[in-house]
Amino acid sequence: ALWMRGFENFYCDMVANQPFAEALLDLIMEVKMKYWARALELLGPNVMMVSEADDLASQNRCLVSPDLYRKLIKPRHTKLFSFIKKHAQVPVKIFYHSCGAISPLLPDLIESGIDILNPVQVSAAGMDTKELKKNFGKDLTFYGGGVDTQRVLPHGTPQEVRDEVKRRIDDLAPGGGFIFNTVHNIQADVPPENIMAMWEALREFGIYRG
Repeated sequence: ALWMRGFENFYCDMVANQPFAEALLDLIMEVKMKYWARALELLGPNVMMVSEADDLASQNRCLVSPDLYRKLIKPRHTKLFSFIKKHAQVPVKIFYHSCGAISPLLPDLIESGIDILNPVQVSAAGMDTKELKKNFGKDLTFYGGGVDTQRVLPHGTPQEVRDEVKRRIDDLAPGGGFIFNTVHNIQADVPPENIMAMWEALREFGIYRG
């Protein structure tokens, strides 16, 4: 909807022209449901995760208020995720991508049906991995969050990378429910020695011990 209307226009629609905003969201949701119905039919039993993505937060806060999310977006998330799980021929997990400071919305996203959170942007406000695991670890698998890609991986020393990887594994891995990955894609400014430090730390500390 943001791409179709333009970001500024649709943010205004969500507040000043909600009937239109809801109609547009419903049309997009119907397209998504038709897509998933066909994709799941073709995939048959050969699927474990289904990926959906909406960036709901920036570095410091949600892009819309939690109340507005609950009114306009959450009902459609819930309907879409339920549709996917109902139409899959085998049990599937909902892999949900949102960057940023998404923690205020996690209870709602769990209620809507997500199973896996990506990318776990550890440098964003309120995204402390120890607290995330404590508060949501029984409901979510964390896919990502293994090393900060805004500062530590591109600009830290190899030792800082190693310490970061160990910290995130210590926070997120106990009891399972953690798939190690960088927060975002490794960019061209990351020194090769930092990539190797990450890999070596993962091999040392990432052995599952329950």
